Amino acid sequence: MRGVSKAFGSHGNASPVAALANLDLRVPEGSFVSVVGPSGCGKTTILRLVDGLLAADAGEVRVSGAPPRPGPQVGFVFQGFRLIPWATVEANVDFALTSLRLDKAERAERVSRYLATVGLSRFAKAYPGTLSGGMKQRVALARALATDPEILLMDEPFASLDAQTRELMQTELMKLWEQRRQTVLFVTHSVDEAILLSDRIVLMSPRPGRVIEEIEVGLPHPRWQYDVRATPRFTELRTRLWSAIRELVLNDPSSDFHNPSGRPTA
Repeated sequence: MRGVSKAFGSHGNASPVAALANLDLRVPEGSFVSVVGPSGCGKTTILRLVDGLLAADAGEVRVSGAPPRPGPQVGFVFQGFRLIPWATVEANVDFALTSLRLDKAERAERVSRYLATVGLSRFAKAYPGTLSGGMKQRVALARALATDPEILLMDEPFASLDAQTRELMQTELMKLWEQRRQTVLFVTHSVDEAILLSDRIVLMSPRPGRVIEEIEVGLPHPRWQYDVRATPRFTELRTRLWSAIRELVLNDPSSDFHNPSGRPTA
C-alpha cells in the first residue's frame, strides 16, 4: 500500500469520515504481520482494501504485484464466525470451494483434510448451532484455508472467545502458520496477542490511520514450545506498545477520553 487514503460517506449533516490518510504498508511474502492501534484507526479498512472489498480513494494497493480483487487467492477470517446456520460443518467449508474448478471427489477430499487440520473431523455432520465459540471459529478458519490462499487476512478472529479458548486458538494458528508459512495480515486490539503471533507489528495512529512505527518482534519460532510471555523481550515489547497506544489515545482530541459526552467534536 502506497499513499493510500480512504474516507466513508457522510450521514445526514455529518462530514465524511477519513479512515486512512497517506498510508504506506508493505507485507513481505510468507510473513506474519499484526496491525494494532486505537479503536477506529482503520485497521479493518486495511484488510478490506487488500481483499478488494473496498477501493482506495487515493494511492495504490497491490497484492502480489496486481490490483486486489476478491477471490480464492485471499482467505478472510472475521471476528464474527459468519457460518451458514442451516448448513453442516462440512457444507460450510465446502461453500468456500464453489468458485474453484474442482470435481466432487476433490472437493470432498479438501473439506475432509482441512477439518482434520483444525481438529473437527468428528463434527463434519454437525450444525453450527451445536458448536462452541471456539469450534465455530475453527470452522471459519478451515473454510478460509480450504482454497489454499496465498494470503490470510484475519480481523480480530479470537476477540469473541473466552480467555482459555483464545489461547488454544492462538496456539493452533501458530502451528498452522509454521506448517504453511502463508502471508498473514492480522488485526487485533490485543498487544499480547500481536507479540505472541507476529514477526512484525505495525502501530497505527488514531483516525485517520497512518503507520507510526513498524516493530520487529524478534522472538524465535516455534513459539508454542516455550513460554513467550516469560521472556524479557516480550515484557519490553508489551511495555513499549502499551505506552505508545496510551499516549496516542490520551493525546487524541477526538477520543472519548476527551469527549465523554460522545458528541461530535469540531
